[in-house]
Amino acid sequence: MTVLILGGTAEGRALASALVGVGTPIVTSVAGRTRDPALPPGPVRSGGFGGAAGLTSWLRDHAVTAVIDATHPFAATMTAHAAEACTAAGVPLLRLERPSWRAHPDAPSWTWVADHEAAAATASELGDRIWLTVGRQSLARYARLARWPVLARVAEAPASAVPPAWTLLVDRGPFELLTERALMDRHGVRVLVTKDAGGVHTAAKLDAAREAGVAVVVVARPALPPGLNTVDAAPAAVAWVRGLSTRSTPV
Repeated sequence: MTVLILGGTAEGRALASALVGVGTPIVTSVAGRTRDPALPPGPVRSGGFGGAAGLTSWLRDHAVTAVIDATHPFAATMTAHAAEACTAAGVPLLRLERPSWRAHPDAPSWTWVADHEAAAATASELGDRIWLTVGRQSLARYARLARWPVLARVAEAPASAVPPAWTLLVDRGPFELLTERALMDRHGVRVLVTKDAGGVHTAAKLDAAREAGVAVVVVARPALPPGLNTVDAAPAAVAWVRGLSTRSTPV
C-alpha cells in the first residue's frame, strides 16, 4: 500500500518516521509556505493539489491506498478537500490531530471565540496591551488593533509590515514557562490572544498567563467534516494503517 500524509506539522513528521520505520511506503505532502521547513523522512512533495478535484486525480494517478490528514488544526480548507477527494476516489481517510487546549485546567476561564475578528473585538475590551500569537497569515484580521501597543509573535516574518504601533517578534517554539513569563512582564501584556493550536510546543504561554493574571482569548478550532475518523497520536495512526494492510480485500 501507499500512504499519502498531508503534513507540515510535528505530528506529520512523527507519523512519517513511524511508518518508514515499519516499512510502509509513504509520500508526505507539505504546503510549501514555510521557508526551510523541517522535512520528514521519505518522499516529500511541496505545493497544492489544485483543490479537491486535483487531489482526487492525484490519488488515482499515484495509486494511493490511504490518506492521513496531519495538517494543522486550522488548515480547514485542506481537511475539507481531503474528505471530498477521498470520498470521490474511494480511499480511506484518517485525521491525525493534536489534542485541543480545551482540556487545559484553565480553559473554562478563558474567553473562547469563533474567529479572529471576534478575538480582536474581545481583546480590545479586556485590556490595552495585547499579545498576539495567531500566526502570520492571520495578522491582517486584527486591523482594528492597528493603533494599539500590540506584541505580535510569529514563526516567520509576514509578507507585509505590521502597524507602526506594534512590536514584531520572530521566534519559533518550543517555548518555556520562565521565558514566556519574562516576555509578558517585559511588554506589560494584559491580554493574550491565541488560537486553539493545541499540543505542548507553545502551551507554556497559557500557564504564564495564569501566573501573571493575564486574560486569555482563544479562537476555537474550525469544525471537522462530518463522520471523519480522528486520532490524536501517531501510534494510533500507525495501528490504523496496519489494520488496513491486513484486510483480505483491496482498500
